[in-house]
Amino acid sequence: MAAMEGYLSKWTNVMKGWQYRWFILDDNAGLMSYYTSREKMVRGVRRGCVRLKGAVIGIDDEDDSTFTVTVDGKTFHFQARDADERETWVRALEDTILRHAQAAHRRWDPSKPAPTVKDFDKKLTEADAYLQIVIDQVKRLDSYISKTVDEESRVRCENIKLHAEDMLENVKHTIALLQIAKSTAHPVNGIYQGPVTPMPHIDDMQRQVRRVSADFLNDPIVIPPLDPVQTGIELGAECMDPSLNTSSLVASALPNMGVPETSYSSSDEEDFFDANDYSLSSSHPVSPTGAPLHLSRRESQARDAASSAAAASGSGVAVASEGGSRAPPLYKSDGSLDYDALYEDDEEHDLVNMESNGSVVSHLISQVKIGMDLTKVALPTFILERRSLLEMYADYFAHPDIFVSIADFTDPRDRMVQVVRWYMSSYHAGRKSSVAKKPYNPVLGEMFKCWWDVPGITGHSKSATAKEEVKDGPVPWCHQDQLVFLAEQVSHHPPISAFYAEHYEKRISFCAHVWTKSKFLGLSIGVHNIGQGCVSVLDYDEEYIVTFPNGYGRSILTVPWIELGGTVTVTCNKTGYNANIEFLTKPFYGGKKNRVTAEVFAPSEKKPFLTVQGEWNGAMEAKWADGRTELFVDVNKVPIIKKCVKPISEQESNESRTVWKEVTAGLRLNDLDRAHEAKTSIEQRQRDLVLQRKSVNAAWENKVFHEAGENWVYISPLSYRLKASSANTKRKN
Repeated sequence: MAAMEGYLSKWTNVMKGWQYRWFILDDNAGLMSYYTSREKMVRGVRRGCVRLKGAVIGIDDEDDSTFTVTVDGKTFHFQARDADERETWVRALEDTILRHAQAAHRRWDPSKPAPTVKDFDKKLTEADAYLQIVIDQVKRLDSYISKTVDEESRVRCENIKLHAEDMLENVKHTIALLQIAKSTAHPVNGIYQGPVTPMPHIDDMQRQVRRVSADFLNDPIVIPPLDPVQTGIELGAECMDPSLNTSSLVASALPNMGVPETSYSSSDEEDFFDANDYSLSSSHPVSPTGAPLHLSRRESQARDAASSAAAASGSGVAVASEGGSRAPPLYKSDGSLDYDALYEDDEEHDLVNMESNGSVVSHLISQVKIGMDLTKVALPTFILERRSLLEMYADYFAHPDIFVSIADFTDPRDRMVQVVRWYMSSYHAGRKSSVAKKPYNPVLGEMFKCWWDVPGITGHSKSATAKEEVKDGPVPWCHQDQLVFLAEQVSHHPPISAFYAEHYEKRISFCAHVWTKSKFLGLSIGVHNIGQGCVSVLDYDEEYIVTFPNGYGRSILTVPWIELGGTVTVTCNKTGYNANIEFLTKPFYGGKKNRVTAEVFAPSEKKPFLTVQGEWNGAMEAKWADGRTELFVDVNKVPIIKKCVKPISEQESNESRTVWKEVTAGLRLNDLDRAHEAKTSIEQRQRDLVLQRKSVNAAWENKVFHEAGENWVYISPLSYRLKASSANTKRKN
């Protein structure tokens, strides 16, 4: 049965490009066949086909008409006429893939011995006993809640009761499904004694129950990996969905059009991309110098063993990194774990290959739709980066000297150019690993504080007050000649982070807020960064408004890698200078990664006086309107200035490194169970706090940022404090 048919363009090869083909999606067979024309389809002259069992659909967020199908180690590229037509094809393909995946799960493993009636009865008795235990516990909780006068205990017990009731429903469903399975495996008088409707899969039922619970508690949806049912029986045809019977009229009418063992294209068109080669060529790990990093299995094992030995010894001996530098010791002299060292260790100890966790990732992909918002989907622990998103935002100032020097230029044109230079050089430091990993999602109220000693300024200032502490500043123990940074998670739903930086002596500051919105794209995950930042140059009363590019985690089934994409604007309303910066995603054929271009315009001018092009993680070249060319900035030749952070022992409980220290320890020591338990504990604590606030009708109050229209601003920016100080001085005089 053809679920859908029509014309699409298929990428053939570099010489022929896109070619028009007639496609037929056979829902029963799980096959997408294509022909040079509709007439050739009628005559049965198939040009090629794509098997959809186990396939993954992908889209490009930067292009609304193309999509890919990856299966059998190949990636096929297609193009629809517009976004609506692509959406129709993608949804139809997803439905077909999902139905055949569910059919595969419903088939039991014939290599295992079939359970006997006694086996089923034993499991039913056990399940019934568990059911009674849970019922009794719920009754006891009800009794306790009705009698207790302690508000905190009551809220905690109500939360436990909600989970117990969910478990109760889960056990009930399990008993019903066990009874159906028993009747299927051992029918009475040889007749199946079950419902006439298709049997639901137990994991689907569990997922539905968990989803209801998650929505009720405003909890991220955690989708566990499927556990195969080891029962040794295949369901009879009367228990299966008849629409999945591939011996349909269509298949019988075209016997030569059966389902092939693998997807294929005709010999003269075959220029599909090998999925593994493509991902590896795009994401092969690189050393800190930029050269490809080739680790043999023995070298990798030796490195891991060295790291493990150093950790286990407790001696505090540092392990040499790939580039010859030494990682900080992870243990103190007394044998206790040095949590600060966990954060200071930037070495890549684990080049995560998603193929080693393929079942988890593949299952996750099978449960989400193209374009789905991933905000409430909890991703696996092993893909987490060892720091909070709030700390990652501090990397915008990894070159603090470039940022503060904006205030040194006397010409507004030069100031705009320097703002663009700082902005274009601010992204490479935040991508510490060649493997894409996800920073921790900050919890509501989480904060991060740090500061930098600015080269050529800190300790070199001739000002008599340079070493004075800015006690009313965001980091009150820092001096006037240091750049300081403060971030706060101001909202959880939606997830919004706000951050602020200032240099008191240079009289320059930056305030920004970012709402991260994740979207599933098939083979990629897209993160839309919604918000803006404002560079304030106080001596000239100028504000430069900047926006943010989108981020993409590519090749999530193999070795994921990061790229940026989208258009960014930089505008100064007072002077009229403005700039457009374009982060270019890598095309699927040819092209380079990490490309960026920029055009800088004078007031009311339509032609740029400066264009910049290059790579945001490498060298960028400037070309001026008069024809001059010069190096704009090479981020690999500009030193990254290390930020300073207070030791965890001196931090407050809501500061990022303190909040996430146990998760970080688990990841760094390769103890994923420890990391998962710590992460779960943090998330549960947040849910408990939400319930406590609801019980007393208390609203959350942010500490250092407040909402101003569509923006979030720091409550006491440098401009306000300087004005207040000036006013006080005048009153005293």
